[in-house]
Amino acid sequence: MTSPAERYAAARESAAHPATAKFATKQAFDLDPFQVEGCHALERGHSVLVAAPTGAGKTIVGEFAIHLAMQTPADKAFYTTPMKALSNQKFRELVEVYGAENVGLLTGDTNINGNARIVVMTTEVLRNMIYADSAALTDLRYVVMDEVHYLADRFRGAVWEEVIIHLPQTVRLVALSATVSNAEEFGDWLDTVRGDTEVIVSEIRPVPLEQHVLVRDDLLPLFDDRAGVATAAVNQELMRIRSFTGSRHDSNRRAQQYNSGRHAGRQSPRPPRGGKRPVRASNAQRIERMDRPDVIQLLERTNLLPAIFFIFSRVGCDAAVQQVRRSGIRLTSAEERREIREYVEASTRTLQDEDLGVLGYFEWLDNLERGVASHHAGLLPAFKEVVEELYRRKLVKVVFATETLALGINMPARTVVLEKMEKFNGEARVAITSGEYTQLTGRAGRRGIDVEGHAVVQWTEGMDPQAVAALASRRTYPLNSSFRPTYNMAVNLIDMFGRPRARQILESSFAQFQADRAVVGLARQVREAEESLDGYVKAMTCEHGDFFEYAGIRRELSDLEKKNRQDSHAPRAARDKRMKKIQSLRTRMQRHGCHGCPDREAHARWAERYWKLKRHTDRTRKQIENRTGTVARAFDRVVEVLAALDYVTGTGDDTALTEAGRTMRRIYGERDLLVAEALRQGLWKGLDAPSLAAMACCLVYEPRRDEANSGERGLPRGAFRAAYEKTTTLWAELDDLEQDHHLPGSEPLAAGLAGAMHAWARGGMLDRVLVDADMAAGDFVRWAKQTIDLLDQLSIVAEDLSIARTARQALDGVRRGIVAYSTM
Repeated sequence: MTSPAERYAAARESAAHPATAKFATKQAFDLDPFQVEGCHALERGHSVLVAAPTGAGKTIVGEFAIHLAMQTPADKAFYTTPMKALSNQKFRELVEVYGAENVGLLTGDTNINGNARIVVMTTEVLRNMIYADSAALTDLRYVVMDEVHYLADRFRGAVWEEVIIHLPQTVRLVALSATVSNAEEFGDWLDTVRGDTEVIVSEIRPVPLEQHVLVRDDLLPLFDDRAGVATAAVNQELMRIRSFTGSRHDSNRRAQQYNSGRHAGRQSPRPPRGGKRPVRASNAQRIERMDRPDVIQLLERTNLLPAIFFIFSRVGCDAAVQQVRRSGIRLTSAEERREIREYVEASTRTLQDEDLGVLGYFEWLDNLERGVASHHAGLLPAFKEVVEELYRRKLVKVVFATETLALGINMPARTVVLEKMEKFNGEARVAITSGEYTQLTGRAGRRGIDVEGHAVVQWTEGMDPQAVAALASRRTYPLNSSFRPTYNMAVNLIDMFGRPRARQILESSFAQFQADRAVVGLARQVREAEESLDGYVKAMTCEHGDFFEYAGIRRELSDLEKKNRQDSHAPRAARDKRMKKIQSLRTRMQRHGCHGCPDREAHARWAERYWKLKRHTDRTRKQIENRTGTVARAFDRVVEVLAALDYVTGTGDDTALTEAGRTMRRIYGERDLLVAEALRQGLWKGLDAPSLAAMACCLVYEPRRDEANSGERGLPRGAFRAAYEKTTTLWAELDDLEQDHHLPGSEPLAAGLAGAMHAWARGGMLDRVLVDADMAAGDFVRWAKQTIDLLDQLSIVAEDLSIARTARQALDGVRRGIVAYSTM
């Protein structure tokens, strides 16, 4: 029961922030202090950065911004996310609150009610709207940037910074981030470029997280002290298990090294035990891992379902579902199975029967009715949405997922299970980071349902409990900019602001802000070093002469003598010349006034310190030179390439776009320059719709690192091949030009999916296309939608009307069947 003083304080706060008080009454839970603080900042008219753990409820602050916008007759609010799946999810949530007439969705391939007062979109869409000076920006009052830590993404991160820099100053920004260790630094930058930005950091999970290690069939706590992870000690029972199994693991590791060296024909490491091959230690114990069905039954018995098992492999996720299926486990009641079937059938009713068979629909439905599913990027987007909704309804109890599920999707679990603490990154198996561990285990604990969440790490051979505890204890990771100027960015900035102003804008990026922050520290080091250098100069002052000069002679002489010793095989003429120089220096040194000083060696020691520190200081100064203005220098190189290709003319204040430059303003993507130049040269003229779709696919498709280069095998015949060769030649020419201007260049075109996309755009059957593509349906749909995005741009910007018309036909050919399917 609250005291009169507490009730009085609450009343005063409500009176001071009436909008927050009104909004709070509509929420299912009492607002946490950080949520209240964020809402108050917005109500005072400030922008806000909220950094909080996964599942802490930071989106409430973004929803309050939308609430504020809807309190006026005309204000608008945009809600941006990094992924289409997140945009779709948020769109559905906001429609439930504000009605379909007030909420829109823009994700590149989806356009629903785009002129609504509340519009959910991907960040790229907002960037494009800003550059196009879209009328939709009129009356925009708030922009919510969910998962803003995505600006660290090296492929797409620049988009976040572009939006933050270019949004009108009248727009209030709500930046929502995972817990990062440099939130204050990021907030300082936001305050610099946006003004009046408050930083709110919370490291408190609303639902506490219990950490466990599954050893055989025992769930052992990771920490002895459950009062708090930050100060807790590792469970000593786990350390004892580690010591019992460690000797065996070490013996096996040495045996592997021994055998590896022997079979490879290399010199083997010295074998232990007097030359004998390694054997297992007699006290070693093998920890048998529970099978997945048994783990699920353990979690069910201990009331720890629903659960998400994170498996860092799509194949592993699907295999796990099949393993559970074969075990006969059924986690649902008859009533739940009926509800699952009704929902799935209603959600997939527009899919053709023959496609359902290709997609493995009936087996997938049977697994769902058992309460089990997989979730990964290879799954058809429509199927993923069904899994997510059934899981939220508590009908699906176990999901086997890759780490992509942890990126903001609203699928909280009671328990998260990590089977391994490492994953394959495309090149090697690497340990997961503390940030990844935090993101994954952050799914555990459902607010309002669970008293606590549970993270379960399954014991593996060689596991170090201390290392797991370190991951669990570190809850933050740094946010580092990946910003770099692009050709499209350059032409838009020059057109909007002129070249000098564009350079200034780019120098206000977070990338430059971080570089400059580092420069501040380096400059401080230089200042301190200069003070020390002045002191060394005084210490070596000699009344017999200029010891600084004398030390220089000694140093030059020492360097030459050393070189002479090392370079004994040099030609005789070179050695004679060097010896003359050495003799001359010795004579100068001996005749110098300081040579006879009684304190000569003491002075010399100070001189040596001086030169050593000076070398270090000179290197630091070089670092400062390299970091200062790095973004603007990269922009200048981009503009030089554009000038060489006649996309811009003039220099300095007189830099302006040509007609080709104005076309490039509306071409977005990694290959903006290649697309613009191919259009200008007419390389794709004469292609039919399926061939243009295949060409667009070659420009957006990024093969897996382990995918073999198929060369020309499977390429569409006819005009496509000639156009593809010309486009590849153009890419090579542009890549050389970029290298000449010290730019990184781009990857070659990837034609691995061209044949399958050509067949699909021509009306081919799904089963045949997926065989040709050699990929899962979800992957094909993802690349098809990116192909659609590019075709849509071509239909708008191509000056040749025949190419524009063909692009529209190609777009319609690709957007059909499972690609066109949407649950919206």
